Amino acid sequence: MPPRAVRAGRASAPDRFHRVVDYFALFGEARRPWLDPEKLKSTFLALSQEVHPDRTHDRPAEERAAAQARYTDLNSGYQTLRQPKDRLGHLLELQAGAKPDAIQAAPNELMDLFLQIGSILRDADKFLEEKRKVSSPLVQVGFFKRGQELSEKIQHLQQQVVARKTAAEEQLRDLDATRLTELEASYRTLSYLSRWSTQLQERLIHLAI
Repeated sequence: MPPRAVRAGRASAPDRFHRVVDYFALFGEARRPWLDPEKLKSTFLALSQEVHPDRTHDRPAEERAAAQARYTDLNSGYQTLRQPKDRLGHLLELQAGAKPDAIQAAPNELMDLFLQIGSILRDADKFLEEKRKVSSPLVQVGFFKRGQELSEKIQHLQQQVVARKTAAEEQLRDLDATRLTELEASYRTLSYLSRWSTQLQERLIHLAI
């Protein structure tokens, strides 16, 4: 399946019953696109010890439930803030009052990569479909070389995706949390790169079987 084309847009207003926890405040961090991953991890481990439900096992049910809720929020917050894309999505929800919409079109600066990935994914899917129809071990041997060539091309594209993703994450250091348009642009870029990385990795796994 080729990578999907997405178009950026604003999300609809969040459900009025949806509880939004400010994970930045929970971790004592300012709302910003970039966070120090090691500091975030250290804070998470320290807070986890403080609010772990085991500390309230002998307390009334209401206190145990509150402790479990705090611990759940802490874990959700860490998983969100440690991933740049998810962190940006959360920041946009807090700053704009809504989560970003599903994206409909790839950013212009990624269009060449988008086309290359779409092409290789189609080739890989076609090859895998052909291979599934072959039952003879001797005939399957003939697919080995083609599979290797496809894997090498996919690995090359995966390296490009990783390099682009690393660069995009590094740019978050200088991004102003109040400039929503730039936040959304970075969110779109990281969303695409993350999705492509997953799609390419899936094809590599199937080709290796």
